[in-house]
Amino acid sequence: METILPRPRRIGTALARWLDSSAGALLDDDDQHIDWLRTLPFIALHLACPAVIWVGVSGVAVACAVILYVIRMFAITGFYHRYFSHRAFHASRAVQFVFAAIGASSVQRGPLWWAAHHRSHHRHAEGELDPHSPVRRGFLWSHVGWFLTPRAFRTDLRLIPDLARYPELRLLDRFDILMPVVLAVALYALGCYLGSAQPQLGTSGMQLVVWGFCISTVVLFHATFMINSLAHRFGTRRFGTPDASRNNWWLALITFGEGWHNNHHRFPGAARQGLRWWEFDMTYYGLSVLSWLGVVHDLRPFPASVRMARRQDTHGGLS
Repeated sequence: METILPRPRRIGTALARWLDSSAGALLDDDDQHIDWLRTLPFIALHLACPAVIWVGVSGVAVACAVILYVIRMFAITGFYHRYFSHRAFHASRAVQFVFAAIGASSVQRGPLWWAAHHRSHHRHAEGELDPHSPVRRGFLWSHVGWFLTPRAFRTDLRLIPDLARYPELRLLDRFDILMPVVLAVALYALGCYLGSAQPQLGTSGMQLVVWGFCISTVVLFHATFMINSLAHRFGTRRFGTPDASRNNWWLALITFGEGWHNNHHRFPGAARQGLRWWEFDMTYYGLSVLSWLGVVHDLRPFPASVRMARRQDTHGGLS
C-alpha cells in the first residue's frame, strides 16, 4: 500500500534527493507518478542547451562536446552495461571505479542503479515487471517516463549483490550528482583558463559548460534511451528471442554497438554484440584494445554454436 506523505515532506524529500538519492528511501517506493520536483535538474539540463545563442560556438567547445560524448558513451556501454550489468569481462577494482566515475558523470545515475534496473529488464523483458518495455507502455514511457518516478529512483540491491559490496560504488550511487558537478566545474575552470591564456580560441567557461556538459549530456541521454524505446520496435531480428528486441544499424552507430540489440538479448553475457564484420561495435573494439593493454581481461565471447545458428522460426518471438 502506498504511503501518502504530507505535501511539505514530499517536497523536502524530492529536494533532498537532488543531493542524496537515498533520502526518503522506502517512503514512496510504490509511487509510479512522475516526481516533477526531483526531475527539475533533468529538465533544466535540456532547457540550458539553447544557451548557445548567448555563449556562442568555437572549435574547442564542439571538440569538447564530441570527446566527452565518446568517452562517456564508452563508459556507459562498455562498463555500466556490459561490465556492471552483465559481467561480460573482468577488471580490477581500480579500473571498475574509474569507469564507474566516468559513467556517473553522464547523469544516468550511479552504476548500481543502472545495473539493477537493466538486470530487471532482462529478467522480465516485455513482461509486466519490465521497467521500460515500449511494447507494454509505449514510446514516451520507455524513453523517459520510466526513470522519473519515485519508485524508479530506488536501487534494488538484491539484484546486484556482486556490486553492492564495494563501498566506493555505493558512494557514487548514493551521491549521483557528485561526478556531474565535478565535470561541470572542471569544464568551467578550463574554459576560463583558455579564455584568458588563449583568447584566440574564442572560448569561455560558460561556453564549455553549455557545449561540453549540457549539449553533450543531452545528446548522450537520448542516444542511450533510444535503445529502450526504439530497439524493441524498429529493425531486424536474427534470433527468435521471446522479447521484441531488434537489430538496428543506425542505433548501433550512435551507441557504439548497442543497436545490435537482438544479438544482445540472445546472449546478454557476451562482450561483443556485433556478430558480422559489417556490424560495427565500437565498444567491443575499445574493450579489445583495453584487453590488449592489460586494463581489462577475459572478454566473454559470443558462443560459436549460438552465433552460427539460424533462426528456426523466421516469424518467431514478438514483433
